Amino acid sequence: MDLDAVRTFVAVADAGQFTAAAAALAVSQQAVSKRVAALEKDLGVTLFTRTPRGVRLTPAGQAFLPPARDLLRAGERAAASVRPGRRALRVDVIGTRLAPAHLLREFHRAHPRTPLEVVRLFDARAAIEAVQTDAIDASFRAVSGAAALMAQSARPVPDGVETARVFDEPVQLLTGPRHALAGAGTVTTAQLAGHRIWMPTLDPGTEWTAFYDDLAAAFGLSIDVTGPDFGTEPLLDVIAGSAELATLVGEQTHLVWPARFDLRRISLRDPVPVYPHSLIWRAGDAHPALRALRRHLARTRPDHGNAAAWTPEWAHG
Repeated sequence: MDLDAVRTFVAVADAGQFTAAAAALAVSQQAVSKRVAALEKDLGVTLFTRTPRGVRLTPAGQAFLPPARDLLRAGERAAASVRPGRRALRVDVIGTRLAPAHLLREFHRAHPRTPLEVVRLFDARAAIEAVQTDAIDASFRAVSGAAALMAQSARPVPDGVETARVFDEPVQLLTGPRHALAGAGTVTTAQLAGHRIWMPTLDPGTEWTAFYDDLAAAFGLSIDVTGPDFGTEPLLDVIAGSAELATLVGEQTHLVWPARFDLRRISLRDPVPVYPHSLIWRAGDAHPALRALRRHLARTRPDHGNAAAWTPEWAHG
């Protein structure tokens, strides 16, 4: 149904005259007459009868007026939902327990009036496609200025997609109380060699798997991905009761466990492995909140010039 014709019908009904409706709509009276005639033809009814002073709604017109107003309001809501500045900023954070969600929460605290829609997509491929198609405005992903991890190898970021490194997150060792390293305040990354690191959440082809594969190769680590991934809580349960298994987590990863687990988060050093979070967005996205998010992240970004940190080669950009 032609919304311009519906809008014209409502204007005529409110004004009671074609001439006054034309003036209100800033169109000619002939255009008003044509739109109303087309709408009547489309509906198969007569909406107005002429009177000496103008027009009056027919019974069919009276019945159509309330839903016509609803239709116009729905059309405006639909347009506003995709109009930059009128809809919420849509941002992919991968998972609500992870560092990107923490970064976005900090932005929300600084800009509490900014509407946000939090999205959780699977991997860099899905995130970049969503950015390209305007399904989301931005995503936090592990990419470099020249390469994005797509499928099982690094591929160029598509034209029209921008990136900015916003946070380097230290990786920590997580153990149960009976693990050989449980009592250490910190350990060197090389000391993890020979210990079994269990990470069943590493999915082939994802950017986080590429990061941990490179970490393992660089320091001779043994990362075990076997076993079904039943989620975070069962993983923590196994780690808590094991003297042999440990896992790796981001420093900002939000984990909660029962006191009886007595899990230990142990910092790594010499070098500190850091997971490189970048913000990605479509060039030309005019959403004002996206500009505010980028400024906030640039202003609050920690110093990444730590010579004692390690990141994969593909993250150097």
